[in-house]
Amino acid sequence: MAKTLRIGVVNQPIRLHASALASALNLPLIKRGSAGRIAQTKARNTIAPFARFDAFREKGIWLNIPGPADTIDQDKNGVRSALADVGIGYIGWTHNTFANNQLPNAARSSIANQLYMGQNPTFATANFVIVTYDLSRFGIPDGQIVVGAEQQYWTWKRPGPDRVGLNTFAYYQTFLDRKFELKFGYLRNANEFTGTLFGGISGSNMFALFQAGMSTNAAPTPAANLKYNFDDHLYNKVSVQRSISPDGPYAQITENPSGLNWSTANAGILFIDELGYKSKAAPGVPDTWLRAGIGLNSSRYKNLADPDLQRESGNNFHYIAADRQLWQSDVEGIPSRGIYGGFSIMGAPPDLNRISQYYELRLYAKGLFDSRPSDLIALVANNTTWSRFAVDAALAKGQLAHHDTTAITGTYTAHIAPGIYGSLGLSYIHNPTSITHMPRTEHALNLLVSTLIFF
Repeated sequence: MAKTLRIGVVNQPIRLHASALASALNLPLIKRGSAGRIAQTKARNTIAPFARFDAFREKGIWLNIPGPADTIDQDKNGVRSALADVGIGYIGWTHNTFANNQLPNAARSSIANQLYMGQNPTFATANFVIVTYDLSRFGIPDGQIVVGAEQQYWTWKRPGPDRVGLNTFAYYQTFLDRKFELKFGYLRNANEFTGTLFGGISGSNMFALFQAGMSTNAAPTPAANLKYNFDDHLYNKVSVQRSISPDGPYAQITENPSGLNWSTANAGILFIDELGYKSKAAPGVPDTWLRAGIGLNSSRYKNLADPDLQRESGNNFHYIAADRQLWQSDVEGIPSRGIYGGFSIMGAPPDLNRISQYYELRLYAKGLFDSRPSDLIALVANNTTWSRFAVDAALAKGQLAHHDTTAITGTYTAHIAPGIYGSLGLSYIHNPTSITHMPRTEHALNLLVSTLIFF
């Protein structure tokens, strides 16, 4: 779909996302004692020149896009400063990923007949540029215009057909002392709701929500989002969004590769509502994020229980997720460093969706080692339950079929230099294909390699 490392089954991605990774890991090392105070002063002096660019980060999304301090070009030759003087900011990145099944009986196939990520050595690249214009200079509270483009290429086309097109085109502002936040335009609500990225990596199977219409980085759609902040922590956010194709992201991107079309065949309106509580890490206060949401879709879907029926509307989804910092390793220095735990649960009707349930447990650590304060380690276990109607239909045809897919994934992400990250991981997947399988495709052990560069 976009910008991510996708591993496991075609419909069960585990992803490493550029923006959240940078925000999670862009942290200086600050040690205790007199040496620590010196290091902290140096860190502040290093970051201070870039503080003016904070107003140019994209607003309204739950992930924190990195600032110039964590890019390879930073403010070289004063280009960013010159643009900031006229109200313009930018961020770009390239994300390149590779997956390959390491089992000796990997059941290789031609690219055309490939069934899952890593069955053959699989490479993907996604490249982004986001430009913002600051409207607060004209007295509009937190006002901002956001324009973004995305290009992606996969050696295996099924999970993400090649495209060059719109990523976002949005207007944002706040009202009543930031009680309300309004954002509308061509949005990718995968970055506005659910919060599937934890500490920079994503284990949550967003396809469970994409199949029910939520827009993605590679498939933005017209939407209007309104968030109400009860206080500094509790919020409720709603969206009225043009759904992506009810036949899935692949069909959406194939029919509308530029992302500029107002709608695609059989697509209706998706309503989303999320209630959440969020508290950032502070000395003695652990990072916490709780959220739950629902979606209602008027698009016309194929009925998996009876394919002879005409398409019908009424699809929906629900989710609940939580992430909590369990231990702070550097309370006085960088309180976000430490060990975290979390879970996600997602569900959708099995008669209209190939994925009916998704469960995930995760354990991850930010800056666990003092010598590597901005690295990240993660262990994720997840289970995808396939539609019982789709499984029964496959069995009736005499095919080998499975009711669920289970994956366990471990990754280590290293912050190599400002704006440069590298990730190495291993993922064991039981039944890596979608619903049907062959005797030699019941197991996979994918080697995962990823690079991420910001500019």
